[in-house]
Amino acid sequence: MQLRENNNDLSEIINRHRPDLKSFEDVYRHLHTNPELSGQEEQTAKIASDHLKATGFEVHTKIGGHGVAGILRNGTGPTILLRADMDALPVEEQTGLPYASTRHVKDETGADKPVMHACGHDSHVATLMAAATLLHSARDNWSGTLICIFQPAEEHLDGAKAMLDDGLYDKIPKPDLVLAQHVTRMRAGTVNLRAGPLLTAADAFDVRVFGRGGHGSAPHTTIDPIVLGAAIVMRLQTIVSREVTPGKLAVVTCGSIHSGQSPNVIPAYLDLQLNVRTYDDEVRKRVCASIHRIIEAECMAAGVGKKAEIKLTSSTPSTINDGKTIDALRETFRPFFGDRLVDMEPPTASEDFSLLATAVGAPYVMWMFGGTDPQIWDDAVAKGTVDQLPSNHSPFYAPVIQPTLCTAVDAIALGALTFLKRK
Repeated sequence: MQLRENNNDLSEIINRHRPDLKSFEDVYRHLHTNPELSGQEEQTAKIASDHLKATGFEVHTKIGGHGVAGILRNGTGPTILLRADMDALPVEEQTGLPYASTRHVKDETGADKPVMHACGHDSHVATLMAAATLLHSARDNWSGTLICIFQPAEEHLDGAKAMLDDGLYDKIPKPDLVLAQHVTRMRAGTVNLRAGPLLTAADAFDVRVFGRGGHGSAPHTTIDPIVLGAAIVMRLQTIVSREVTPGKLAVVTCGSIHSGQSPNVIPAYLDLQLNVRTYDDEVRKRVCASIHRIIEAECMAAGVGKKAEIKLTSSTPSTINDGKTIDALRETFRPFFGDRLVDMEPPTASEDFSLLATAVGAPYVMWMFGGTDPQIWDDAVAKGTVDQLPSNHSPFYAPVIQPTLCTAVDAIALGALTFLKRK
């Protein structure tokens, strides 16, 4: 009975203190129209930090780049950290929305790039801003410390580490719990909670293998790095099928392969870019070691004298949700969301937010919320075409504004209230 009363209390708090979301819908549209690439989130960060300051938070800016941290101290109790990521992707938007992005900017190399919020981080920023307003309004109902983090460079998987390296926890209190959420291809209005493995670890490699260049008419005088590269790519596919224990997840992808400039010239080298996704640490070590072994062995088989260059360019751990935290969240989410609390298979995407928790030994949880128009979703379910709906990183991906934003505001605020001390 006490639990039911507490859950009813939380629902009443959410419903009574939820702000008018129209202004946050406008924020979402503005951010969607004006996306910023990883490391360039200056204006997005300013919108978030200005809002936190106006709401009454103590605010720290320019942490690890354009990172923002807002602190609301409200008496004794646990410290709960909520995180939203801010960066967009180098994707040319094709949604046809009236607020679609047409932006092009220079990336870190100086190359011209289209920019789009193809992963929904604009919705993350808008909803955490709204949730900060809700929780500030409801502060007479809870005690503790609330931290709202707006993180840069998640798409590069180095924004959380950059904030940590810049002394994040010298500036703000260390959290007892870290929570985050992510929009995805699910029916808008729904939420998913999953204990254990949620997102994969990600490791990316830049590889250069060498050959011996020469005239295309005289291949016998050369060592062709394109043939070598093709052999490497094909051999890499055997790692998952022949070296990983059946039932264990691993993905090995060659996302880029480039060599040469002319049809009659055998080039001197070839470049590959590889990506690895895993859940299990032992599988991760095995796959990464196998990549090195295969590249080196294929080079030896081709007669290459120069050692291949294999550079780890990014690395982030898997996201493994804390089971006890999930159990507690289910106790408050189930009565609030009812049949909108749904199951889904974990995506093989990756995140770096868990570092914000593991750096201080705190438990963490990320959950998913849906952004697909309910009617479009229901039609796709009936036709068996859900896998054809636009998903994260697609040029056609954009969450429907409502009920997506309202659901996400409720979820992240309810998540915080689940653990903040009740008054």
